[in-house]
Amino acid sequence: MKRFTNVFIISVIVSALFIIWGALPKSITGSYSLSIVTTAIMGFITKQFGWFYLLSATFFLVFAIVIIFTKFGNIRLGKDTDRPEYSYISWFSMLFSAGMGIGLVFWGVAEPLNHYSAPPTGEPSTNQAAKDSLLYSFFHWGLHPWAIYSVLALALAYFTFRKGENGVISSILRPLIGKRADGGIGTLVNVIAVFATIFGVATSLGLGAIQIAGGTSFLFPAIQNNFTTQLVIIIIVTFLFIISAQTGLDKGIKYLSNLNVILAIALMLFLLFAGPTNFILDFFTTTLGRYVQELPSLSLRMFPFDLNNKWLNSWTLFYWAWWISWAPFVGTFIARISKGRTIREFVIGVLAVPTIFGALWFSVFGGSAIFLEHVKHLSISNIMNDKGTEVALFAMLQHFPLGYIMSLLAIFLIGTFFITSADSATFVLGMQTTNGSLNPSNSVKMVWGLIQSGTAVILLYTGGLTALQTVSIIAALPFAVIMIFIVFALLKALKSDPFVTGKKRESTEKNRTV
Repeated sequence: MKRFTNVFIISVIVSALFIIWGALPKSITGSYSLSIVTTAIMGFITKQFGWFYLLSATFFLVFAIVIIFTKFGNIRLGKDTDRPEYSYISWFSMLFSAGMGIGLVFWGVAEPLNHYSAPPTGEPSTNQAAKDSLLYSFFHWGLHPWAIYSVLALALAYFTFRKGENGVISSILRPLIGKRADGGIGTLVNVIAVFATIFGVATSLGLGAIQIAGGTSFLFPAIQNNFTTQLVIIIIVTFLFIISAQTGLDKGIKYLSNLNVILAIALMLFLLFAGPTNFILDFFTTTLGRYVQELPSLSLRMFPFDLNNKWLNSWTLFYWAWWISWAPFVGTFIARISKGRTIREFVIGVLAVPTIFGALWFSVFGGSAIFLEHVKHLSISNIMNDKGTEVALFAMLQHFPLGYIMSLLAIFLIGTFFITSADSATFVLGMQTTNGSLNPSNSVKMVWGLIQSGTAVILLYTGGLTALQTVSIIAALPFAVIMIFIVFALLKALKSDPFVTGKKRESTEKNRTV
């Protein structure tokens, strides 16, 4: 195998050019600056293809649910004799930490408060707005994102461990495009996947840096929440996750993932019992019922008579694009740790457990914030609007016992999630750019670690949170098309699997008879 593949070389060169473009001052780029161009592209995509994001995400969810109940569910991701490498606890911890750790901490309080004060329909700050605030959060962080992840992860795990493919995304399309999966088309697919990963992860790293800076500034006013502070945080965390990446999957990522889940559960349980427990549990139960009942209509809800609907663009379309852009990263990582599980076990686990945990998380953190805002009439949202979305969590925690200590713990949790996500992403990018190597070299992982951090820095420099949202939506569009083809390629392969056709068993029985 060549030390550097075409995918690696092309991706590194284009990534470097992107970072240089963003670093150039506007006096040189003028109307072609990174922020202006990407904003224009995003505006076109959301206006013309918003429906495509909603239909695609719903299609992936329907496919994931249906496959659970088919005969394909009994197929094992590997040989029929293979069994899982990791326990359920480690498996759930790693997939959850890689999947949406930073995002949950960042948006757990901020999103419900945003929907409460600026709902898509109806009057703000009403009983209905309070009820809907948690429903929309369940919707954005529930089954849809994990269905997107599970579809790609399932395809990768099946083709890698059962079909013996090399673990790159282009290999999944072999049933549809044949040998072209190893040629120019395959290279293009893999490069698109790499860029979707870079921008998806950069968005999360940017969110992590913003919130660590915001929390530190909130607790220690002498430290300013500005780009310089965010840059210092990214540099420190980059150093830490590159060190972690050198230890491999079974050490650094596994141990940090387990630590993340322990810290997250501890923080959530403490707030559950220190906060308005009965209100939180009632809110969770009611919203869960509404979520199940209204899921079909939520999944396909557009606003055709509101042609300038900022809420849809800022929330649902951003999230669906973010999850799709994260899919190559999370999908590859989940596939790598899921060898030996059956398809049914895999899909149920990936869909159900993180969705339930996410619903509990938003109920505890978002529910506590809504309780303070709507029942106690404390203005958490005003503080958030004044000091930034990133301080919502810390402003809320100050109203509960040991709020200062919990805020410090939350900052530490964000940092460990930051390291785990970036660490996992270097591993995935290394796999995707080295012909699917299950153990990419440390030098390759270091290159991708630096590129991820550099991209996050440039996006924060050129536009902060808005820029992070913009590039996610852009990067997701071409990969969403690829994912649709991946579904049909996977179906074609599953239909010819020996477990389904019985050919392998028939030949075995004949040999025994002879």
